[in-house]
Amino acid sequence: MSDDRRSVTEPPDSSGANPDSVRAADRFGPRAHGIAAWPFQRAASVLPAHPLPGRSWPRLRVLTLVEGDSDELAATRASVAAQGYPNLRHDLISRIDGTASLAAIVSDEGCDGLILLRPGDLLAPDALAALALQRVLSGADLIVGLRVVFDTAPFGLDAPAAAPGRLVDPDPPDGSLAPFTGGEVLLARACVQRAAGLDPTADHPVAALWPRLVGRGATLARVGRPILLQYQPGQAAPPMPTGLSVASLTDRGNIGGAGIAQRRLTDALVLAGHRVDEHRLSAESPPAAAEWVEVFRRTEDALVQGGYDLVLAGNLHGATRRTTILHRLGRAVPVAAMLHDLFPVTGRCASPDGCPIIAEGCDARCPTPDAYPQLASRRIADIFAEKRAVLAGPDGPVLLAASEWTEAAARALAPRGTAVARIDLAFPTGVFRPQPREALRRTLGLPLDETLVLFAAVIADAPGKGTAELTETFRRIARPGLRFVAVGRLDDPASLGIPNLIAAGSIVDEETLAAWYGACDLYVTASRQETFGQTPVEAGLCGTPTVAYRATGLATAVIDGISGRLVATEPGALEAALLDLLADAPERRRLGTLGRIALESRNSPAAAAMRLNDVLVARGLLQPSTGAGRIRFAPEMLSAFAMALDRAPGRTGLIPSDVSRILRLARRAKHAVVGRDMPRWLRGLLYAAAVTRTRLGWDAR
Repeated sequence: MSDDRRSVTEPPDSSGANPDSVRAADRFGPRAHGIAAWPFQRAASVLPAHPLPGRSWPRLRVLTLVEGDSDELAATRASVAAQGYPNLRHDLISRIDGTASLAAIVSDEGCDGLILLRPGDLLAPDALAALALQRVLSGADLIVGLRVVFDTAPFGLDAPAAAPGRLVDPDPPDGSLAPFTGGEVLLARACVQRAAGLDPTADHPVAALWPRLVGRGATLARVGRPILLQYQPGQAAPPMPTGLSVASLTDRGNIGGAGIAQRRLTDALVLAGHRVDEHRLSAESPPAAAEWVEVFRRTEDALVQGGYDLVLAGNLHGATRRTTILHRLGRAVPVAAMLHDLFPVTGRCASPDGCPIIAEGCDARCPTPDAYPQLASRRIADIFAEKRAVLAGPDGPVLLAASEWTEAAARALAPRGTAVARIDLAFPTGVFRPQPREALRRTLGLPLDETLVLFAAVIADAPGKGTAELTETFRRIARPGLRFVAVGRLDDPASLGIPNLIAAGSIVDEETLAAWYGACDLYVTASRQETFGQTPVEAGLCGTPTVAYRATGLATAVIDGISGRLVATEPGALEAALLDLLADAPERRRLGTLGRIALESRNSPAAAAMRLNDVLVARGLLQPSTGAGRIRFAPEMLSAFAMALDRAPGRTGLIPSDVSRILRLARRAKHAVVGRDMPRWLRGLLYAAAVTRTRLGWDAR
């Protein structure tokens, strides 16, 4: 080859197809790799000029080792050209005599990162943007994502099993089976140079580099979305490895905020090859009995005798106010408890933020014993001590926290020695995705030419969601052309007094919820009591940025300057940020584009499964993998991404359907008489009624 460094910068023709795509289309038809119209039509996001103020996009060079032109090479070049990434060059390096050229590229200080593709390998949509953005955010030397292996259709997805952080020694020592295949990893050029560069004559140049990267203390970060589409003709799909048998245990199943998070995480586990069975405590005892019930014999027997490798417990306080069930189960099977809230580490409450006694320990001085989850004051001290004993015991559960704040709070409140680990929540990133805003508004019957600000929760006017503060803010900033949208249960929308309010009500399916997010210009929350905050992530995945307080789990859910704005918890800060973004449509578009890319990388089902895999390895439930391991996913994992031709449909039944006018009136009357809290005498009446219904066979379960 006379020129072994050719820059691929050809613009697409008037039809939107790259010239190389015509030559490659017969062999790499648009359905062959399972990703819509890729790489034959430009489908990449239009990236903003800068990923962060004052920061430029990393300067990238894609390297392909070649021995001649081919249809496979044409398809590779087309996929690179279609990335729409600034600061990009694609170099074709002769495998036979390109050593000097490759060394010159590795030494080029005008380049920040390198990606090595084989002829026939394709970059997935927005692959370079996802890798580069993670490089900007993490500063890691290596950024790695998912590989999709395909022939006539995808038959496997996988990713290196190496955990984020410093690389560990490879296994086997020669690195020949290191987890990198090439194009799924972005290498910091300076790090490659320090590790003595790449050898174009090696069968797997990036894999051969692994031991030297380990020796240099290189660091790794991950993106949980497809990066590389690797063409392997004639290959058969290998069988999925046998995963764990997992029991998901909740109080009332997969409804409400905690139930949604639990179900999405178990969906991710299934796509990662594990088997999951669901168990509900409410199937054995009604929620009205939660304050008085501790033992669930049928459920516990099923879990102990079911041959499970792990019990993944979610919220249990809707069925019992005690956690001794975790101790009893832990004697037979490892238990992990999701911290959907902080109930497992307090005397009774779900969110102790600002509690005047929590630092001294929970007891009868509790200021909110009648707030959910309610518990008689005289019992709080004993149950608090009981919970601490469960956590400190040898069979205690590992607590799983989805945000930095929740992890820190759990470590501070739990007894010394309690196992606490960080995970990431999973979201169906193929359902929550950007869609044409005008079309969504037409479908939903929303005004086309007005600015829409959305707030949402299962109970949109719940006191803990900061609705009173939002209401005052909305009243002050209200003007013609600005409307406010409430998604969630509102028992009396008129009572809020929000001008220009559109009350969408409770939405029970993900597809419709995603449409509402995507139809709006901004999402806002005034909550200060979130262990994570799912709604800002759902909005961000739909391309709608968030304004929120830099408080509790929201400081993790919202990536400041990327998926939205975080503000100090001081008067006027939320309003000022809201007004600023309302006046700056280009900044909203920047946050919408970058937020989608960053949140998909962190909160896809694959990303959540990989993060949990790290915890399971650390707990000894899965065998560790160092240099040789890859995490494998079922081919159906691809359907969880918006880029897939056949996306998995959204789930329905997110929250209980609440359409009964009688029920709404009864709830409003109760709020008027006794408030939102539940006094003990009323709890006793409901418990007695539930027991009577069960004994008379009236229980609809």
